[in-house]
Amino acid sequence: MALRNAVMATLLEGEASGYDLAKSFDASVANFWTATPQQLYRELDRMEREGLVSTRVVRQERRPDKRMFSLTEAGYAALRSYLADPIGKPTAIRDGLLVKVQCADIGDLDAVRADIAERVAWARAKLARYERLRERLLGGRDEEEYLTRAERVGPYLTLLRGVSFEEENIRWGERALRVLEARARARVGAIADD
Repeated sequence: MALRNAVMATLLEGEASGYDLAKSFDASVANFWTATPQQLYRELDRMEREGLVSTRVVRQERRPDKRMFSLTEAGYAALRSYLADPIGKPTAIRDGLLVKVQCADIGDLDAVRADIAERVAWARAKLARYERLRERLLGGRDEEEYLTRAERVGPYLTLLRGVSFEEENIRWGERALRVLEARARARVGAIADD
């Protein structure tokens, strides 16, 4: 999937500045796609040249003018075409932490445990952000009411995926910490017996 597809999907919410898109990426699609603001602006410029987005300049006093982006008919067509194409095989996990865990038995278990604990803390923080986003999306409605009456359910469904991903990161991390703690205690016991 290209960054442009994630940008176009985000623009389905309506016209947005590059700054708004960067914030939106951070808040709503960060559970499945990340991009730096620089990447977003470069992609928006390409998309504008290709006619996928249109730009409207908003004059501001005391601040630089801002460009507001919205999908064009060509952008909607490109997004529909993307939806029709098969997605292919799932993305592989590429995670440096898992490489460390894979070889943890030959090294400093405390360092690996610290990395896992940091990942668990990160996952808890992301989960808290996702829960706040869920509350905003629901807007006082229960989930069933939202899913039957909301104009768009895609953002909520991707949010649910992000929530379950972070919940699983926490479950795995807590278990890995318990296992490595037991290994560390066993090592200390073996050294004491020598």
